[in-house]
Formats: sequence, structure tokens, C-alpha cells
Amino acid sequence: MPTITVGDAHVHYGRTGSGPALVLVHGTGSAGAAVNWGRTTPAFAGHRTVITPDLSGTDATVDGGGPLTAEGLAAQVIAVIEDAADGPVDLLGFSMGATVAATVAALRPDLVRRLVLAAGWAHTDADAYLRSLFTLWRDLGGSDPASFGRAVTMTGFSRGFLNAIGHEQFEALIPNMPPTEGTLRHVAYDLRVDIRHLLPRIQAPTLVIGALQDSTVPVEHSRALHAAIADSSYAEIDAGHVMFFEQQDTFVKLVSEFTDPRSSC
Repeated sequence: MPTITVGDAHVHYGRTGSGPALVLVHGTGSAGAAVNWGRTTPAFAGHRTVITPDLSGTDATVDGGGPLTAEGLAAQVIAVIEDAADGPVDLLGFSMGATVAATVAALRPDLVRRLVLAAGWAHTDADAYLRSLFTLWRDLGGSDPASFGRAVTMTGFSRGFLNAIGHEQFEALIPNMPPTEGTLRHVAYDLRVDIRHLLPRIQAPTLVIGALQDSTVPVEHSRALHAAIADSSYAEIDAGHVMFFEQQDTFVKLVSEFTDPRSSC
């Protein structure tokens, strides 16, 4: 797997498939792209070159361990695009990754053909629920790893989905996001991120996708992103936060139709 150096970080990324480049930016969690995009990548790779960076805080990328910023993480994605792609890419960010993808689009419009932001948000400080949830994750991560994993799983998926998969599969999801040092660096980033000043600078055609049953980042945040990005499009999926697990076909169809290279820019 390719690795490039960005500042003090040795950034790993995956590349598979063929066709126009689609870059998928993962959300919170030290497992990074493998857990977020492992099931979804094959659905795109038949007609796209899918590029999956692992940002600082993941197990695959080693760095100096300092605080994470939107601009610093965006610099890693920018470097991956320049290394792995020939020309502008379609860029999709999920959750924490949506804040990073939006920052890339704002700072380097020449690299982003189309932008998709799924279950994202622009800032944390004005929402007591979101701030409290990330604070709970931070505190549980330092004191009760098992409860941290259970809390993340409970809020990451809709109640209907969790009941449908049954107890055994529910329990199997819990270890997917262990509260490693890297995960807790992501959570600290989630608590302080604020990209509101960058949103007016986004030039790429943008699709914002909200998850109607999202208990991690309530859907109102996706609606606010849509309102803040000029001429953006908006869609909702009736699912929990990890919408591409619950409704993969719907998610892939929305993204594919929006990023079809035959569409006008």
C-alpha cells in the first residue's frame, strides 16, 4: 500500500478499481478506511478508481501525535490526491471526514470536481447534544473502553437496524471502534472543529446527504451544511449515522448519480 510523507505524518492510502477517481475520507476511529469503507468500496470500484486515505489518528498512519486540525488533515488528503490521481477528483467525506473533505474543497478547489458530504457538521460548540456526546465518548474512552464501544454502536446505527441484525451481530460491531489513543485524538478534534468560515469558499458542485435517524450527528447539521454551501444539493436517507451500512444501495446510487462524469459540472 502506498505511503507518502506530509509534515511529520507518514500517510497510508489504498487505491483500487479503474475509472475516474473517487476519494473516500473516513470518519472518527483508529481503524480508518478499512472499517468505514471496506464494504462500500467494491460497490464503486467497478467503475471508479477508489482512493482511501488513512488520516493521522489511524493505526495505518504514523505521526508526531499532536492535536489534529481541519487544515492539517486536509493537507494529508490533498497530498494523497496529488500523489494518486491525475487531475481533479470526486471527493466524499463521512462524519469527521466530511469536515476534512469540505476543507479540502475550500482550500484547493482545483483538486475537487464534485464534493459529497455525508452525515457531517460544521461546528460543535453551539449544539449541547453534540458537544455532550463527544465529551461522553472522550470520558468513556479514558475510563471504560467496553462502554465506549457500546455507546458508539448505539448511536452509530438506527434502533431498527440494530434490532434487525440481532444480539450476536450487535455485539460483534462493538469492537470496531476501540478507544485507542488515535481514536481519542479524533474525538478531541470532533469537539473543537469549526469550519464555518471555509464553507463559503467551496466552489465544487456539492451534494450533502443527511441521515434521518442519525443519533450521532443529528440530521439538522447536514441541513445546516446544505444551507451554508451555495448552490448545493441535498438528500436524506432514512437510516442511522453509518448510512452506508444500513442502506448501501441507496447511498451508492445517490453518490454515483451525482458524481457521474457524464454529468455537467
